Amino acid sequence: MGILVRTLGALLALVAAAVPAAAAQPVPWQMGLQPAASEVMTATTEFHTMLLVIITAIVAFVLLLLLWVMIRYNARMNPTASRTTHNTLVEVVWTVVPVMILVVIAIPSFRLLYHHDVIPPADLTIKAIGRQWFWSYEYPDNGEFTFDALMKNEDELAPGEPRLLATDNHVVVPVGKVVRVLVTASDVIHSFALPAFGLKTDGVPGRINETWFKAEREGIYYGQCSELCGARHAFMPITVEVVSEARFAEWIEEAKQKFARIDGAVEVAANAPSTGQ
Repeated sequence: MGILVRTLGALLALVAAAVPAAAAQPVPWQMGLQPAASEVMTATTEFHTMLLVIITAIVAFVLLLLLWVMIRYNARMNPTASRTTHNTLVEVVWTVVPVMILVVIAIPSFRLLYHHDVIPPADLTIKAIGRQWFWSYEYPDNGEFTFDALMKNEDELAPGEPRLLATDNHVVVPVGKVVRVLVTASDVIHSFALPAFGLKTDGVPGRINETWFKAEREGIYYGQCSELCGARHAFMPITVEVVSEARFAEWIEEAKQKFARIDGAVEVAANAPSTGQ
């Protein structure tokens, strides 16, 4: 089993290597999950690979067993049918083996759930607010400013920006830092999802859920609302730009000016400060 896991993992790694890491989005004919950009997503991908090996082995075993039964015990090959009604060994085996398989799955599953759920000491906190149909963001650790991120129309896209995923303003975070994300909503249930980071957390009106990630490399990463929230559910993407710590400090100072609160209102700039624009 260990050899199969390593072999399949190596094959998936080769496939992932063929996908541009900076894309952080699905590409035509891609196999497997998106390239992981965080420790949590790396662990999730490894768990997925292990499950794929186990499921493939079970399907192959059941297929071979069915073929053997159909050939060995059909009426022509076995004209005198057996009248055996019980087989203690077989019954014990088909009870114990599935239990053992479930235990093998459960141990890394619980470990991964714990890794997802327990947030380490955060270096930065971001609040994401789902609205019909866009996201608003706040940086409570870095001053009183708020901005909205709306999907770009096709005629607004810069070269290389993906259709239906690019937004006018980016969430900017420093590389290698633990980012805690507080997720809520102002109207209906939304879901904050970023596949490259292994994130998917519901935003519920009147409640605050939290999740976290630590980006391992710089780049621009895309996600979307993953909870059916209304007519324009498919048009509220998420764009996260991971930059160096120095560039992040510069961006914070720029954002304080561009998105400053004035007399309790929020002044939203036409374009977010972004290293990619």
